[in-house]
Amino acid sequence: MQNHLTSIELRRRFATAFRPHPLIYWGDLLVSVGVGWTAFTIGGRAQPGSLLHLGAITVAVAALLRAAVFIHELAHLKRGVLPGFETAWHVLVGLPMLLPSLMYVGSHSDHHRQTTFGTAADPEYAPIARWSYWRIAWFVVSVLAVPFLLVLRWGVLGPLSYFLPRLRRPVVERASTLVINSDYHRPLLQGRQVSRWLLQETAVTMVCWFVAVGGLAGWIPIHWLLQWYIVASGILLVNQVRTLAAHRYGNNGTPLDLTAQLLDSVTLSGWAIPTVFAAPLGLRYHALHHLLPTVPYHSLGRLHRQLLRELLPDAPYRRTQCGGILAAVRNLVQRASGDTNRLTTSNETTVSSP
Repeated sequence: MQNHLTSIELRRRFATAFRPHPLIYWGDLLVSVGVGWTAFTIGGRAQPGSLLHLGAITVAVAALLRAAVFIHELAHLKRGVLPGFETAWHVLVGLPMLLPSLMYVGSHSDHHRQTTFGTAADPEYAPIARWSYWRIAWFVVSVLAVPFLLVLRWGVLGPLSYFLPRLRRPVVERASTLVINSDYHRPLLQGRQVSRWLLQETAVTMVCWFVAVGGLAGWIPIHWLLQWYIVASGILLVNQVRTLAAHRYGNNGTPLDLTAQLLDSVTLSGWAIPTVFAAPLGLRYHALHHLLPTVPYHSLGRLHRQLLRELLPDAPYRRTQCGGILAAVRNLVQRASGDTNRLTTSNETTVSSP
């Protein structure tokens, strides 16, 4: 039994776990988008508000959320390791949802750097545990406006920014990244990024314009556009709640060492439906992911169970565990209210903010 295993030791012992399995990636993506778009179509043809309509939307949100979350895997996969996968992901879910991979690939590495994690240079961290109830609630519901902002970004601002140089900088820095940190500024493009962005921006802009023309010309019925908004908003809403359960969010902006970063991350234990639904593709093992960022999602569960068998009861990794997504969100809200007496329940282990 051990109290701590370094990432170097883990890489040496579990080298095979770092290899992505193409059949798993392709099969998972294709099944997810197949189920998701089938449910989307059924919901679009069903009577609005009927049980069939509501059930189809629920299935569409769950399946397409899982498909969309592959953007996280794309941010960690080495280029060329899964030929054609990123292109297929764009065609099947990224472009239809107006979420090209450029919004995450590249910037996500700032969330994993030891020097930037939890600081103003981290796009995916904010001191949420210090926020008020109302600010946390607004953080969740504000994503309902994001589908409209995506249309504005890709359909209007993006194309204009190529002709108006003064607009290009703020568009790249402030309107091209999935963030929860409003102070984050995306670095300007360099090297191959320029051509990659141009290709992706052109593709998603064409999707926006095609749908706009189709709607105005009557080729695309309005109720299908409403269906898209409902499903897209549902995906964003669920993911925003899941984001609240990813970290403790108690850091004040100072750099953290590796152990502190681990303890700030959350492992969602158990198999409750809300957790499985909202944290697909290994997102429930978020602490392990921060310890070993390049491990494919399909290997995280096995590594997690192996660590629990080997580590001592007081090991730091064990202290990242929380009894599901609802318990993690409740824990965060209680800390935001300053009510530290109720932080620990029978199903979770609370770790004080570093």
